[in-house]
Amino acid sequence: MEFRMARKSDVKEIVRLLADDELGSKREKYEDPLPEAYYNAFTAIENQDGNQILLAIDGENVIGCMQLTFIPGLARLGMKRAQIEGVRVDKNYRGKKIGEALFREAITLSKSEGCGLVQLTTDKDRIDAHRFYDKLGFISSHEGMKLILN
Repeated sequence: MEFRMARKSDVKEIVRLLADDELGSKREKYEDPLPEAYYNAFTAIENQDGNQILLAIDGENVIGCMQLTFIPGLARLGMKRAQIEGVRVDKNYRGKKIGEALFREAITLSKSEGCGLVQLTTDKDRIDAHRFYDKLGFISSHEGMKLILN
């Protein structure tokens, strides 16, 4: 397994991963052709400094993904933060420490970017994910809130 930043040619596989669970299947549209909105979003991510999709790759296969964004801030003496979103591991690879390795890589990249903390949000219904994040050392220190605009 290796890690690399996503390319536009990976978008279809990333969406496949995002759509391949109970919550994602209701939120995503993994179809052929893939909606152009995904490619537009990828281009925006690619063009924003400090924003990327990190992939876990096995041979030619995309087996894991996460969006990793470095966010400068004024709070905490101007500390830069890393934000993790959209984490998925291919269902055929779960239980093989792929997610753990992907997070370790993201943490290493965050440290090299000078980040003082790594944060994430997770759906309250993802109980298994909460246990996973706890084991990685994340603490549930804040209550996350969202306002859906569309």
